[in-house]
Amino acid sequence: MSATLKQPFGAAFFDRHRCASHRAKLTTLIALVPALTLFAAFWLLPFSRLLLMGAEADRSSGVSAYLTLLTHRQYLISLATTVTLSLAVSVAAVAIAGFAGFFLARHRFAGQSLLVAILTFPLAFPGVVVGFLVIMLGGRQGALAQTSLWLFGERWVFAYSLFGLFIGYLYFSIPRVITTVMAACDNLDQSLEEAARSLGASHWRVMRDVIIPGIAPALLSTGAICFATSMGAFGTAFTLGTRLPILPLNIYGEFTNYANFAMAAALSVVLGLITWAALALARKLASNALGASV
Repeated sequence: MSATLKQPFGAAFFDRHRCASHRAKLTTLIALVPALTLFAAFWLLPFSRLLLMGAEADRSSGVSAYLTLLTHRQYLISLATTVTLSLAVSVAAVAIAGFAGFFLARHRFAGQSLLVAILTFPLAFPGVVVGFLVIMLGGRQGALAQTSLWLFGERWVFAYSLFGLFIGYLYFSIPRVITTVMAACDNLDQSLEEAARSLGASHWRVMRDVIIPGIAPALLSTGAICFATSMGAFGTAFTLGTRLPILPLNIYGEFTNYANFAMAAALSVVLGLITWAALALARKLASNALGASV
């Protein structure tokens, strides 16, 4: 009699559990529908179209735009210049703003909130404004040109070169690193630092063996974001000069000046793939660093 009663009760329990599981899956699917729709409409379909368009014949060479990109010197130089510039900006931003973010996270002083607000203020600027600020600093009528003319009788100008573009990219990359490093330092276990100092470790030894490994995932992730942002930044480069040999300006020129849609699509695909690969690599390295630190 008891066995007869237990069996229907157990079957009913599992039926209710199965129905609850199906409802949860259905709810999750419904919640994902808007995101999947936007993903397909604004990324998957356009990017698929770009892939196909890049395989079409280039207007100048008559062969596939991908093949032209890989065999013509001007496109290879543009690709190498863009990657090198973005790497340099990422390394410099992490090195400079990493120390600043750590200092701001570990020290309290009067006016700190104002200083953090000033350092992160460039996040509110579009690329065109950043380019204009670089011109005001290193342009022909900028502060450096006026000062050098007064002191040495000649104008020093850097705004319309790759160095000027480097300064502009670095300017809007530093706030991203500072905010990320400050958040990572706030979550860092300070007892590890105290234990290292109690064992006789010097300040630089603690920095090298405890602090940097602890915030390494944050440094890698924010460095990848700086790289991706620099790879695709257009407004600053367009303000400083349309003849700079970088991919965003090449894409703009091929699309608007020459109506070479196949080459513009191929350059866009290559830029997107390089950026995606850098972000994926940084995510993997950050997860490995996080696992090693734990």
